[in-house]
Amino acid sequence: MRILIANDDGYLAPGIQALYEACQGLGELDVVAPEQNASATSNALTLNRPLSTFRAGNGFLVVNGTPSGCV
Repeated sequence: MRILIANDDGYLAPGIQALYEACQGLGELDVVAPEQNASATSNALTLNRPLSTFRAGNGFLVVNGTPSGCV
């Protein structure tokens, strides 16, 4: 099973790390999260600039857009 973990609080939020650790062993985990806290942006889209990604030191994939862009 492949599991996607995403949030709106950013890749450094303690909750996404805790969820990642809790899901260990359940399947193949992919974590994709916004570069910055984007709470309360709902289903907003990043339309005014290209999205870019990088792999953070914790192994998570980071997107410079909204949570919807991450998913």
